[in-house]
Amino acid sequence: MLMLFKEKQLKTSYRLPEKSSVRLLVNDFLEYLEIERNRSPLTIKNYKLYLEKFLSWAEKQPSPPKKPEEITQELVRNFRRQLARTKNQKGEYLSPNTQNYYLIALRSFLKYLSKHEIKSLAPEKVELPKLQEREIVFLEGKELEDFLNAPLQTKEKDIIRLRDKAILELLFSTGLRVSELTNLNIEDVNLKKDEFQVKGKGGKWRLVFLSNQAKYWLEKYLSKRKDTYPELFVRLDRAGKNRKSGRLTPRSVQRIIKKYAKIAGITKHLTPHGLRHSFATDLLSGGANIREVQKMLGHSSLSTTQIYTHVTDAHLKRVYQAFHDKQREKNRN
Repeated sequence: MLMLFKEKQLKTSYRLPEKSSVRLLVNDFLEYLEIERNRSPLTIKNYKLYLEKFLSWAEKQPSPPKKPEEITQELVRNFRRQLARTKNQKGEYLSPNTQNYYLIALRSFLKYLSKHEIKSLAPEKVELPKLQEREIVFLEGKELEDFLNAPLQTKEKDIIRLRDKAILELLFSTGLRVSELTNLNIEDVNLKKDEFQVKGKGGKWRLVFLSNQAKYWLEKYLSKRKDTYPELFVRLDRAGKNRKSGRLTPRSVQRIIKKYAKIAGITKHLTPHGLRHSFATDLLSGGANIREVQKMLGHSSLSTTQIYTHVTDAHLKRVYQAFHDKQREKNRN
């Protein structure tokens, strides 16, 4: 028991950073994100990438910052200018969103330094530019039904059609993120119930619910499975046979969504996140309140969920225009 306690201490203990070079403090920060903040490996990987780009650029400047107090507002301003002039592999300038990711990572690092009373630039000095409201792509009505039924219109092997149909129904039923979907194992989803727990961002668990359609198609898909893989959604070749790699990847799900959007004649740029948008919009349009939707989506901040209010406001306006004062028009005629 004592040994187990010591092992647990080793895994969860975190030393406060000492004054050191900027590079060493960045390493401390990434360790902090992993141990204290329980951030996902992908988040840590991205923060490492963004901060490494900043450091590599900063070290080539006339006065490279070796200590945290040498990170100045002027240095950050010049870095922002560099980001605006940077092109990606396609020869295109970085989008405002991508530029923001670098600044968010840098500001988070500065917050970390401030929290541990390490003198540096105040995080609030790194202002994030106001971005244009992003377009929310979602499906509703007939286009949604056409899309969800698209796998059944193909001539693929039954196991592929059933797998893909189950994926689409599950995404729309639960509002899962694509990574949450692909991380599911068969044992995670109890088909005897209408609900199950899913581990989302930041290692937080939340309850998601299964529609009758999602349960039905999951059961049909699993009844066709002849393998012993634990993953819920597995990779299949064109003959419907399992591939050795097992688990379906998020990129594969993106391709599946794109394929069936094309078959359904949908011209919108639809992604797995578009089905998450469709899930949220469907709930709000049906009368759910914003806080209920926040919980079902697993958003830590209500402001993240509020992007959907613009969509539902537009929906309500269409309802108003379609039905309000119709009876008065009939009476006048």
